Amino acid sequence: MPAGGTHETHASHGSSQGAGDMRLYLFEHCSICFRVRMAAALKRLHLQETVVLEDDSDTMTRLVGKRVVPILVKDDGQPMLESMDMVGYIDGLGDPVLTGPERSEIAACADRIVARTVPLTWPRYALLGLPEFGTVAALDHYVVRKRKQLGDFVELRAKTREQIDALTPELEKLGRLIESPLAVNGRLSLDDIRVLPLLRSAAVVKGLRFPHKVREYFEAMMERIGYQPLPAV
Repeated sequence: MPAGGTHETHASHGSSQGAGDMRLYLFEHCSICFRVRMAAALKRLHLQETVVLEDDSDTMTRLVGKRVVPILVKDDGQPMLESMDMVGYIDGLGDPVLTGPERSEIAACADRIVARTVPLTWPRYALLGLPEFGTVAALDHYVVRKRKQLGDFVELRAKTREQIDALTPELEKLGRLIESPLAVNGRLSLDDIRVLPLLRSAAVVKGLRFPHKVREYFEAMMERIGYQPLPAV
């Protein structure tokens, strides 16, 4: 692990063009961070990535004055904070690809999926061996911080079946809304940026079965952007 509590990677999907030396500071498990990574991949833009240790608040504060991810440092050295602002900035480099319509039903469905996914995913991220948990202190920091918000991880994992039962109807609703395996609304849009990262997170839950159209969309889109799913536990 490099000094300063960061792990550097280089994300390049297809031909790199036009992005200069933009750097994204992220957690690997973070669905909001994955929005930005997804946008860069769809644009085939090279993006420098730095995975920050979970307990490395100093790096985040040094960059933007507070503990937060994602942070996108543009090639002019200026940082950006809001994930959708980052997505818009990246998509505006050259010809945009997120040109399709958005639907309020998709955004509402995504919000419901988030609420029902958190009790399943937060207790599992700590088991995945991700780089942001690369030290004992970093892992402990995550567990203590999230346990205060959500409760005991062991108890939550013991409720997996009822949590899956609560999530599945929302995934079925999403399946009925998906128009194409390669774009939730038939043409790439910000709704894809909302939906795919949530499915990537939900897929860490071993035993969760996506409805057919959701599974088809998830697999096709992950292949399109060149990312493998996270491990499932």
